Amino acid sequence: MADQIGIGIVGGGYMGKAHSAAFASVGTVFETRLKPRLVSIAASSPESADRYASAFGFERAAPDWRALVEDPGVEAVVIASPQSTHRDIALAAMALGKPVLCEKPMGLDVAEARAMVEAAKAAGVANMVAYNYIRTPASQYVRQLLAEGVIGRITQFRCTHDEDFHIAQKTPAWRCEGDANGCLGDLAPHAINAALALMGPIAELSAVIETVYPERNGIPVTNDDQVQMMVRFDSGVMGHIASSRVATGRKMGYAYEITGTEGAIRFDQEDQNAIWLYRKDDAAGQKGFRKILTGPDHPDYLPFCQGYGHGTGYQDQIIIEAHDFLTAIDTGKAVWPTFEAGLEVHQVIAAVRAAHAGRDWQRPSDF
Repeated sequence: MADQIGIGIVGGGYMGKAHSAAFASVGTVFETRLKPRLVSIAASSPESADRYASAFGFERAAPDWRALVEDPGVEAVVIASPQSTHRDIALAAMALGKPVLCEKPMGLDVAEARAMVEAAKAAGVANMVAYNYIRTPASQYVRQLLAEGVIGRITQFRCTHDEDFHIAQKTPAWRCEGDANGCLGDLAPHAINAALALMGPIAELSAVIETVYPERNGIPVTNDDQVQMMVRFDSGVMGHIASSRVATGRKMGYAYEITGTEGAIRFDQEDQNAIWLYRKDDAAGQKGFRKILTGPDHPDYLPFCQGYGHGTGYQDQIIIEAHDFLTAIDTGKAVWPTFEAGLEVHQVIAAVRAAHAGRDWQRPSDF
C-alpha cells in the first residue's frame, strides 16, 4: 500500500520550480511507495508564495518559511531558497523531526554546515544535499565502472565546471558580491562534489582564485570569477579541479576525465547521455575512445524510457534526486550525499581559500 507524504518547499524560483515539478511526478516515474503531496510553498513574500502555489499545484501558500516548517501537514522540507537561509530553515525543520533536502551548498561556511550535520544527527532524520549533476545515469554508471576496476589503477583525475553566464547575459547585482555568490561558492561545489564522489576524500590541495572582470555591466565585482586547484586524494592520486563562470562558449561545462593503467573515461554534461570509454587492450585497429549511450541497463534510466539513446534531461536529474530523498525517508537508510557529504565540500572550499591566501598546500580535514 502506498502512503502519502506532505512536501513543503521553501523557494519558488528556478530551483523551487524544479523541485516542485520533481515531487509532482516522482511517484509516477519511479512508482514509489511514498507518494508526495504538494502541501505548502513559501517564498520571498506572501504574494509570491500565493502565485507559486497556484502555478505549481500546492494545496496552500505559507506566509513565510517558519509557518511552512511548523505546518503539521508538511512532513518533509525541501530548501530551495538563498544559501544564507539554509541553516536556520534546516535546523527548525529537523528540530520538529522533519526530513530535509537542502539545495547546495548547505550553508554559508563550514560552521553553518557543521551545525546542520550535528542537528541532523541529533534529530535522526533523513537528510540530503541536492547535488544533482552527479546523479545522471551516465555518471552513476561511471561510478560503477570505477568500483569494478574497469580502467585499472587510477593515475590521474581532472574535472571542470565551466559556464559563461557571467559574461553572456546581463549580470544581476547579487552575483557580483559575497563569497557565496562567486564561482567558488556557486559553481565549483559541483566539481568538488564530483571529485569526492568519483575519487574519494581530498588529502591536500593548493589553489588560485581569480576575479577576471572587475566590473560587469557597470556593477563592481567583488567576488571570484574562477578557481583552479591541484589536489592529492587520500588514495595518492593527483588531480586538477577548475571552475569558471566566465568561460566563453561553455554553457554546462561540467566535465571530467579519469585516467587509469588499463583505460580511461571521459564525460561532459553538455552530452549528458553518453560516456567515452577507452580500453588499453582493445585490438589493433580498434583503439580509441568509444561512445557508450545510456539506456535501460544504466542506473535510474529505465523509469524514464525503455530505449537506448533517447536520453534523460536536467529535470530528470531532479526527479532522481527526489526519488533518492523519498527512499531515505522510507527505508530509514542514508542516501548519499547526506549533510556529512555536504560538509566535506565546505571543508574543501575553506581549504581552497586558505591555500590561495597563503600560497601553500592545505588539508581540508583541518577545517
